[in-house]
Amino acid sequence: MFVDHVTVFVKGGDGGDGMVAFRREKYVPYGGPAGGDGGLGANVVFEVDEGLRTLMDFRYQRHFKAPRGEHGGSKNKHGRAGEDMIIPVPPGTVVKNAETGTVIADLVEHGQRAIIAKGGRGGRGNSRFATSQNTAPELSEKGEPGEELNVTLELKVLADVGLVGFPSVGKSTLLSVVSRAKPKIADYHFTTLVPNLGLVETEDHRNFVMADLPGLIEGAHEGVGLGHQFLRHIERTRVIVHVIDMSGLEGRDPYEDYNTINAELEAYNLRLLERPQIIVANKMDMPDSEENLAKFKQKLDDETIRIVPLSALTRTGVNELLFAIADLLEVTEEFPLYEIGQDEENESVLYRYEGDVEDFVISRDDDGAYVLSGYTIERMFKMTDFNFDQSVRKFARQMRALGVDDALRERGAEDGDIVRILDFEFEFIE
Repeated sequence: MFVDHVTVFVKGGDGGDGMVAFRREKYVPYGGPAGGDGGLGANVVFEVDEGLRTLMDFRYQRHFKAPRGEHGGSKNKHGRAGEDMIIPVPPGTVVKNAETGTVIADLVEHGQRAIIAKGGRGGRGNSRFATSQNTAPELSEKGEPGEELNVTLELKVLADVGLVGFPSVGKSTLLSVVSRAKPKIADYHFTTLVPNLGLVETEDHRNFVMADLPGLIEGAHEGVGLGHQFLRHIERTRVIVHVIDMSGLEGRDPYEDYNTINAELEAYNLRLLERPQIIVANKMDMPDSEENLAKFKQKLDDETIRIVPLSALTRTGVNELLFAIADLLEVTEEFPLYEIGQDEENESVLYRYEGDVEDFVISRDDDGAYVLSGYTIERMFKMTDFNFDQSVRKFARQMRALGVDDALRERGAEDGDIVRILDFEFEFIE
């Protein structure tokens, strides 16, 4: 089964918890704090594996959770960092944030990596909080929660050349003739249900990859037929080979077919028409093809577009087409799909602007309780160990520094009102 679009949930590993411990050795009075830090949580990393061709594996596993870091130990022993979760994806995979649609990574080369969900940092042990005023702190942090999000994976096949055209114009037959690919060929529409790839070699030993894409019809960009599902695969191609049935046996006008398919490409993505095209006048072995080709050239009236008369059945004109494609590929640069900033030294590192996030938001529950939410306040809450009084007082100071107390007063909070953070409740005290 060919799968080229799927949504999955990924979560980076939580950081390990810091530890509250004290040095206890014979003849060492006042040993002091000795709690170690927790280890870093593991990242969720996507890596390109050129052996994969579809996203089929993601149909059976939709949740990926990286391991957390180890907890800190006594005697200032730090926890071990979690081992990154490496998830293989096929070349040509585009990773997007499912909620915002933002492109996170465009993975095209074998071995290329991108961190999709970062692991949390480890919590600090009580050794980190020792001061001259508090030489024996009973205070530590829990590990920071790992990043979690839903991501959409889109596979856009890697091919130098894309065959487009109406159903049953001979695209699959052409691919089978010029390469060792074995696409399904039959005398009915929509025989091709998935993109087929073939490696083509010319007589002068130039190579390129050709993709036979399912047939397009009018309205394909809106989901009519199979076009909307597979139009995305044309986006990576550098040259478009437009296959047209010049015999007219199905009662369609070749010139109208040409304009209809180009209109669909433009409606789906304006940049597709920037790619150079070669027109293949196929089925030239049929009656009326020569006459129809002459009319087509007269209507087209554009000498810059190369037209190659061809019969995929008799293999007439095949070499001329392959040389024309190879020559065009040599002078055509790649068309980048997305502008993604990367570190010059390490292409696997991806930087993206996260945007401004509010520290906290105050709302009211049905029972009248004030509810605190937001990334910063929830992160501080999850990293607080409420088993120790000093940790609780630290959390209260952090909330006051964020302005939570003043904001609650402005919302009308009074002494004794209930304030809720996630599943924890406490009283507001003036």
